[in-house]
Amino acid sequence: MFTSTDLDQIAAQGTSTQTVDQQIQHFIDGFPFLHVIRAATVGDGIIRVPEEQLTRYIRQFDEQAPDLALMKFVPASGAATRMFKSLFAALEGKSDKATDGFFAQLSDFAFYDDLKAAMSRDGLDLDKAVADNDRKTVLTYLLTDKGLEYGSLPKGLLKFHNYADGPRTPVEEHLVEGAAYANSDGRVRLHFTVSPEHRSRFEDLIKHELADYESWLGVEFEVTFSEQKKSTDTISVNLDNTPFRNGDGTLLFRPAGHGALIENLNDIDADLVFIKNIDNVVPDELKETTVTYKKVLATVLLDAQKQLFRLQELLDADEVSEGYLAEADAFLQTTLCVTPPADFASLSTSEKLAYYRQKLDRPIRACGMVKNVGEPGGGPFWAKNADGSLSLQVVESAQVDMDDAEQKNLFEQATHFNPVDLVCSLKNRAGQKYNLPDFRDPLTGFITAKSKDGKDLKAQELPGLWNGAMADWNTLFVEVPLITFNPVKTVNDLLRAEHQPVGIVD
Repeated sequence: MFTSTDLDQIAAQGTSTQTVDQQIQHFIDGFPFLHVIRAATVGDGIIRVPEEQLTRYIRQFDEQAPDLALMKFVPASGAATRMFKSLFAALEGKSDKATDGFFAQLSDFAFYDDLKAAMSRDGLDLDKAVADNDRKTVLTYLLTDKGLEYGSLPKGLLKFHNYADGPRTPVEEHLVEGAAYANSDGRVRLHFTVSPEHRSRFEDLIKHELADYESWLGVEFEVTFSEQKKSTDTISVNLDNTPFRNGDGTLLFRPAGHGALIENLNDIDADLVFIKNIDNVVPDELKETTVTYKKVLATVLLDAQKQLFRLQELLDADEVSEGYLAEADAFLQTTLCVTPPADFASLSTSEKLAYYRQKLDRPIRACGMVKNVGEPGGGPFWAKNADGSLSLQVVESAQVDMDDAEQKNLFEQATHFNPVDLVCSLKNRAGQKYNLPDFRDPLTGFITAKSKDGKDLKAQELPGLWNGAMADWNTLFVEVPLITFNPVKTVNDLLRAEHQPVGIVD
């Protein structure tokens, strides 16, 4: 199937023929559906922290934070192209209600002054263009390299929020937010995953703004960047599952979705890592609830981890009593929500001990879950694993057989969904880092239909970062308020009250 030239290309890609062969086999076989048992709900897989206990949780985290290596991990490589879908259509003369709303409130956007300046440099007046209904000119300066290039830039570099002292990008909002909870005795570490073509712009932004934020917030930032690794790209195939070739005869490899970022996360050295998407930020007056529940998630995780480490120590003793086994079983089932396989009772004591040790010795994550209001995203479920056990999983619709009426009904019963709000512990009780790819389920990838140069092809995404890539983690689901989830999926989302800071003065 592969020529010597192909083999050289595969090696240069940083992968192996065995990996590529496996990817092609996935195209042929497809990925199996995950067997959902029931939706996780409050009291049955989802923890609800009583409001009267929030202060205690916050205080407990604040007391531990100075002794922990903290990190905020922000996937930020995605382009904002889809955010401007309606405006790109309007650029071609196909305006809709969304476009009308955009122009009706154009001056409310944080990038308004930049757009006005860009047009002014070419002798054009933005307000006059709007009054004359010259939408094409305005959108050309907004979306293309004739002006702000917003149509091709990543969301992290766009002006999102207005403040009295000037607008902020999502990157800057993450700095401010990170200082409030990823703060270890005045040291705040953030890591952004970015695309290679935009990395220099992110670095320039940080270089230009960081000192001001450090002075204002009284902290020292350490900001690092990484790019999705070339070795995680997956091969594309024709509709008959033969390798797709570019016009020059080379194989086509494509980025494999956010699941590839498990490799980037694996390079992080920290005790606790907070994960949040680049576009889920709010102005300062709404940050308090987000900060509160980030600390709550961390405290829930640290409490569970403390029990987990203690149990591991007991189970590693030369002689393990039946009482210790019973305690481990209770902790796994009630706190970590791991139900053993059906034949578990018939196992020998040594086999049960090996099972408990294996289940406890895994990375742990606490996932924020908001009430389901119809937003797309992975939901919290009890699901069956390959070893016959049941555990909590973040499940996307593509992982469920929607042609199976029972599975479809179960999926639609989800009361919550995960807005990519996670706190993760990546180390074992000896302080050694886990190798995170060892804990993903390779059979939870996705196959998507794409095209290149007018030819149809099939592409493959690796198991998603917060679902399949973390399928074999110890998992805690914690309910968080809906106000902590404010993504910007379309440009007009920036007009919502949650993204319009109050008290702005000219």
